Amino acid sequence: MQQKNRSTLLAVLLLAASPAMAGTIEAINHTHWAVNHFSVNGQSGIDIIGPYQGGGGGCCYVAPPTWQPGMTVRIDWETGAGYFMGSPGYQDRAKYLAWEKKINDLKRQHSKVVAVPDYTGQKTCGLTVHFLPCDEIKVTTSCYTYDHPNYPIKEPIQLPEPTSCPR
Repeated sequence: MQQKNRSTLLAVLLLAASPAMAGTIEAINHTHWAVNHFSVNGQSGIDIIGPYQGGGGGCCYVAPPTWQPGMTVRIDWETGAGYFMGSPGYQDRAKYLAWEKKINDLKRQHSKVVAVPDYTGQKTCGLTVHFLPCDEIKVTTSCYTYDHPNYPIKEPIQLPEPTSCPR
């Protein structure tokens, strides 16, 4: 029993000594699709993010104290219609159900493993996921905000959608 207590105490002390900081999971959506939900390594980003908007706020992403080559995160997300125009309302149930099916048929599930960029010598502040056209993803641990000149991802919020995506 005493050995278990020592092991627990050692683990707590090692975690307390670690300079790793937990931060929120944020996102910037550069597409015309809504991001209905997303997660980073299974941790929810919480927010629905409309087309060409930012959001998130889920807890937490903890960057390891030392960046290592080959570090990755898994991003899972669902996209769907960005605008729900044409809703027939609830008066005519058949029309509503047909409209709902049309909206639901646009939803797509995605999953991608992406590299975490080198953050050696930098303070880390959670993780910001950038959803780009063609289901591309970029991430950053930067503490700068998206509109700051030192923010590492420079793509404009409203990127043009290509006519076709590489496979």
